[in-house]
Parts: sequence; C-alpha cells; structure tokens
Amino acid sequence: MSALAVALVLQGFVSQQLGSSSSQPHGVAVAGLADVGPVLDLSGTDLRSVTPPSRQIALTFDDGPDPTWTPKVLAVLRRHHVNATFFMVGSRVQAHAGLVNAVLRDGNDIGAHTFTHADLGNVSGTRANLELSLTQTALAGAADINTSILRLPYSSTAREFSASTFRAARAASRVGYLVVAATEDGRDWKRPGVDRIVANATPPAGQGGIILLHDGGGNRAQTVAALDRLIPALQSQGYGFGTVSDIAGLPRSLTNARVATLPHLQGVTLAVVIRLSAMVTGLIALLFIPIGLLSILRGIVVLVLAHRHSRLVVPPGDAVFLPPVSVVVPAYNEEVGIAAAVRSLAASDYPDLEIIVVDDGSTDRTAAIVAGLALPRVSLITQANAGKPAALNAGVAAAHHDVLVMVDGDTVFEPDTVQQLVRPFADPIVGAVSGNTKVGNRRGILGRWQHVEYVIGFNLDRRMYDTLRCMPTVPGAIGAFRRQALVAVGGVSGDTLAEDTDLTMAVNRAGWRVVYEERARAWTEAPASLNALWRQRYRWCYGTMQAMWKHRGAVREGGPLGRHGLPYLLLFQVLLPLLAPAVDLFAVYGLLFLNPYTVIAYWTSFNLLQLAMGVYAFRLDGEQMGPLWVVPLQQFVYRQLMYLVLIQSVFSAAVGTRLRWHSLRRTGLDPGLVTEATTP
Repeated sequence: MSALAVALVLQGFVSQQLGSSSSQPHGVAVAGLADVGPVLDLSGTDLRSVTPPSRQIALTFDDGPDPTWTPKVLAVLRRHHVNATFFMVGSRVQAHAGLVNAVLRDGNDIGAHTFTHADLGNVSGTRANLELSLTQTALAGAADINTSILRLPYSSTAREFSASTFRAARAASRVGYLVVAATEDGRDWKRPGVDRIVANATPPAGQGGIILLHDGGGNRAQTVAALDRLIPALQSQGYGFGTVSDIAGLPRSLTNARVATLPHLQGVTLAVVIRLSAMVTGLIALLFIPIGLLSILRGIVVLVLAHRHSRLVVPPGDAVFLPPVSVVVPAYNEEVGIAAAVRSLAASDYPDLEIIVVDDGSTDRTAAIVAGLALPRVSLITQANAGKPAALNAGVAAAHHDVLVMVDGDTVFEPDTVQQLVRPFADPIVGAVSGNTKVGNRRGILGRWQHVEYVIGFNLDRRMYDTLRCMPTVPGAIGAFRRQALVAVGGVSGDTLAEDTDLTMAVNRAGWRVVYEERARAWTEAPASLNALWRQRYRWCYGTMQAMWKHRGAVREGGPLGRHGLPYLLLFQVLLPLLAPAVDLFAVYGLLFLNPYTVIAYWTSFNLLQLAMGVYAFRLDGEQMGPLWVVPLQQFVYRQLMYLVLIQSVFSAAVGTRLRWHSLRRTGLDPGLVTEATTP
C-alpha cells in the first residue's frame, strides 16, 4: 500500500505538466528590469546580464520535448543549418530520452524548464528546489548531462518579471543557474496565424535577440510553418543564429556539462520508477471500470434473486410441522449473556423441546449461572476446554431428537423462533436451515454499522444463496440441522476457524438442501469495540477462506455450491475486497490530480446503489429505515476495517496461522430492543 501510494503521488506530480506558457505577467512588474539583457545572473547583490550582440539571434523552444513537434522543429533547423536552445520539462525528458539525445547530436543547447512546468514564483522553496533537481536528474539519466541555464515557466521577457518571479529567479541563480528570458515573443498564443508569429518573432532592425517559441504543448503546426519562413527572412537581412551559450559567450561544456556515472544511474532509476508508477496508475484506472460494473451487476443480481426468494416464501398456513427438537448451546465464558439466552429458549412456545448447554471449560461463572436457573427443559454438560466444534459434537451426542438447533451462548430467541426455524424440515431434502440473525446492541454508530451489514449484506445474500441452492453458511447464532445430515458429514469439524461455514459446505456437498428461513429471528450481541470487531471478523474471514480451500472440490463436482457459491465468495468476498485499498487510494488520486467530479459521481452512484439495496433489504426484514443514514459513513471507517481484516486473513492463511476458539468480551444486548422483539 505504501509503494502504491508513492507511485500514485509520483504519477500525480509528474502529470501536472501544463504545456504552453502564459503570455501574461504575474502581478506588477519589478522596476529596473526594462533595460537589462535577457541572460541574467542574480546570484550576487548586483544584477548582471548579457545582451545579445547586434544581428545575433538565439532561437529558443519551450515545453518539449514533444514526440510530434520536436522532430519537425529539428528538421527545419537542419535544413537551414541553424542551432537553437531547447528549454525542456523534466517529466517529458524522462519520457522521451531519444529526442533529448537527438537535440544534442544536432549541436543544440538544452536548458531546464522545471520538472512539471510549475510556476516557481507561486510554489514553496522546497517545491522549487525539487522541480529543479528532478529536472537535472532526468537530464542526467536521458543524456548524461546537466544544464546551467533555466527559463522560468509563465515568464517571457525580463521586464515582465513580477516580484514573485524575480524572487524565484534569484533563488535559482544562487544555486548556479543563468536565468534566460526572451526579447521577442514568437509563440502562437491563441493561434494568431503564421504571419503574426513571424512579425512577433522578428527583432527590431539590426538588434540581436532571444526569440521565444514552443516545440511542446498544443498545436505547433503554425510555429513550424512560421519558423521555416522566419529563418531565411532573417538570414537574408544578415542575421546569424546561435545557441544561448553562444550569445552569452559561455562554453558548451559549462551550459551542458557531462555527468558522472552515479548521477546517470540516478536519472535512469528515476525514469524507471516514473514508468512503473505510470503503469500501476494505468492498470488501476483500467480496473476501476470493471470493478464498478461488477459491483453494480452484483447489486442487481442480489436484488433480483432476493425478490424472487421473497415471492417463494410460503405463508405459515394451517399445516404445522412440529417434530421433537434438541437445542445445543455451546458456551465459553458467556456469563454476561447466557442467562438471557437460556431463558429465551426455555420460554419458546414449542411443545417438545430439550435444551442442552455445553460449558466448554469456562473460567467464569457460565456453568454456575446455567445451573442456578433450574429450568425444567434445560440440562447442563461441563467438559474441559476443547473448542467450539467439540462442544457442539458433545451436545449433539447427548441430544435425544433428530432435529438439532445450534445456538450461540449470547443469542436470544423469540418465542416462535424454534417453530419457524424447523418448519422447512417438512421437506425431506432439507438438511439444514439458516435463521435470521438480528443485532441486539445497535444503539451506537458501530452497532448501527453492523446492524446495516447484517440486514443488507448477510440477509440479502442468504436470500440469493437460497434461490440458487448454494447456501455457504448457516450461522452459529441460529441454525438447525437434520441429524442424518450431520452423521453423513461426520459431525462438526474442527479443521477451520469457521466451523459453521465448513459444516454447511459439507452438508451441501453431501446432497442436502440448505435453506434460509427469514421468519426465524434471533438476537445476537455484535462486538461493541473496534478491537472486538476485528477479532471476530478475522476469525470469520480466515475461517471462511479455510473452508473454501477445504471444499474446493465442490467446483469439480459441479453442484450449486461449486457453480455459484464458491465463485461468488472468491470474487466478492476475497478478490475484489483485496483491491478495495487500491481503489480508495486511486479515488484520492483522482480527487487531487484528475477530474474530481468523475470520482464524486462514481462514489455517489455507489452509495445510491447501496442505499437502494438497503431500502429493499430493510423492507424485506421489516426494519425501520432510520439506520440507513450510516451507509455513506461506512465508506470511511467500517469498510476500511473490513478489508484490512481480509488482508490480515490472507497473510495468516499464507503462513498457516492457527487460532483457538475464544470468547469476545460481552456487554449485553439492548434490553429495550430485545424485550420489545421477544414479547408475544
């Protein structure tokens, strides 16, 4: 992520090269510069300058090298046997090293024009130094030279220098540069036409001058055509042409000095890094569109299949399926919520029900609390700590009935939850049923985020999975299994951290159907702190990836889980979330360096899609719409937390980290919510 951020910042910095300079002065011109020469040395107290000799012309070209126009300019210069000076932008130098060397081979001078065409009079001293040093590094890498002449972007003649431009020129002189202005401005500013360019570039009769033209940025066809007329016209009047160093009486070995091996290698490295950053930025830009389209397509598919599922839900009717049921509650250090959980189960309006609490070596008062309840349909098993799968298997072994409900120790059932949960077992091909988990502590912002995630993410997806017959997870908070299905898959496995996902996938592969019963509601306590949430989601995410790897054979078998469930999990729960940090960084890059309105439109569209899904999901679940206001806020904290958890899980999977069953710190469900929901 750090490397990607550096690449994006570098590419954004490089891409701020603006092209042609403005012909307008910046602010009030500094007094006393009207009569100075165009080659300035401002390093000392006294300003020194050089004026071109009579009838001596230095043609200069700014903003290149340009792959289209620089070769055309060079061709004109060769044809007329004239040399010139090219003030080059560093970001273009590293991109077109071949053109830089072509300019030098023809006997021309090269000067600096900053790295990104920045107005040095309007940037900090640090930025100005960086602009100049990077330009020298780029020249060293491209052509083994450094230059001692500089033209400031957005400045033409010295008499137009504003106070800020003059300060920038003085600072550059103090680090060794001669600042080159112009006497004649022959740029095709606002396309005035070839005749106007020739007129602007022609110096007063008999005078020498430095003519400002362009070989980079914009349409330079008129400049090339004007140049082909200007040179012979001035030659016919007795004018001679040379470089800036010729006019200033400086040796070329000074203005374009050769560099040693180390600066050359630094320049090559800079060019490679910039090219790599451009490749990375381009790749992410290419991925941005398909990622967005996939997100939209996923949202549409989920909504369509969830709607189809809602139309297929069978009303309760008169037929009642009430087989004997055993409820197994594995518990490890659940003293805060175990009493409420067990009482809610014992209060179920289900006729033939036994409740088995398996205390898996708790170090708190969990077992004592259950024993102290002395409820008639509740039995307690205690064992040494062996993990949640072992606790579930112990409860299943002790159960007397063939329909088994598994409930976490922090979960509260409504009176009719068990009846609703086991109803689908009337169909003999159903091997497992997922209930509808509700967040019971949703008052704070973190609770609301999880509440929204449960309703939009989990429950909408479960409706889709049920429609496609590829349900990957029956949650540990509320799920029911047919004993025959459990026996067929060898019970609850401890191979993964997500034993519920592992078990559900195994039941799928064994040929049983796994369904979602949205009317079977259970209230669970969501993590109340970011640290607790991180630990829970790390276990879920890592465990899900373990289960996906364990059951990868389902793809070869060709069942619904292999055709739909596993590919969906891989794409939308692993691969695309892994790209989410890059997408977020690129969004910031777009706001800073590209068109921010495009990024804002993308982000707004994404949130509108999420809100639309949220409205429909909350309607299906019978929830009030108020909490949906937190959906946009999820993009700034909650979403980042989730993909960081995923990144940690991927690395943990790569190194084979193991994690024992642990209990999160409980604070208790919201009494108002749960009491209201569970009151008949």
